[in-house]
Amino acid sequence: MDQILNKVGSYWFSQKANKEINSVGDDLNSLSTSIEGGAKWLVSKIKAIPQTEPKLPSSSTIGKMQKPLQELLKEHDLAVGIFPRDATNYEFNEETKKLTVFIPSICEVGYRDSSVLRFSNVVTGYLEKGKLADVEGMKTKVVIWVKVTSISAEGSKLYFQAGVKKSRSREAYEVVRDGVCVDKF
Repeated sequence: MDQILNKVGSYWFSQKANKEINSVGDDLNSLSTSIEGGAKWLVSKIKAIPQTEPKLPSSSTIGKMQKPLQELLKEHDLAVGIFPRDATNYEFNEETKKLTVFIPSICEVGYRDSSVLRFSNVVTGYLEKGKLADVEGMKTKVVIWVKVTSISAEGSKLYFQAGVKKSRSREAYEVVRDGVCVDKF
């Protein structure tokens, strides 16, 4: 009797195991089909995105290698550490002198003289010898956050125009520093 029950039990167990294995196989086939369908859908969506022509740089920058931002600032007699360290991408039109600096995230930078600058994702201005004028996207803390409209250099001083003209030691801005992410500009 024990042998018969063992045979019946093992037969029943093997039938259940086969059903489960078949079920898992069906699930894998279904998953494979879903992934394949999803991949086809994704490729079709990517193909549907209109292709745009890349924006060509102005004639003044064609064929020229872009120098690091700090080098550009130095050539224009400005402190190399005005912008945060991760502000490496920029556009500079030599004809109009417009400088656009791209910063990965809104951030604040503290300097050796205890001053703090806050940067938006994009900072623009017009770069001249010793001056960054018509600045957009930069603030400084003077009791409250005030928009910086220009930065000029004269000898060992940097002058920040932010409502009122305030001089700061140029030395504090000669080192490139990391920015600290903040929620809003």
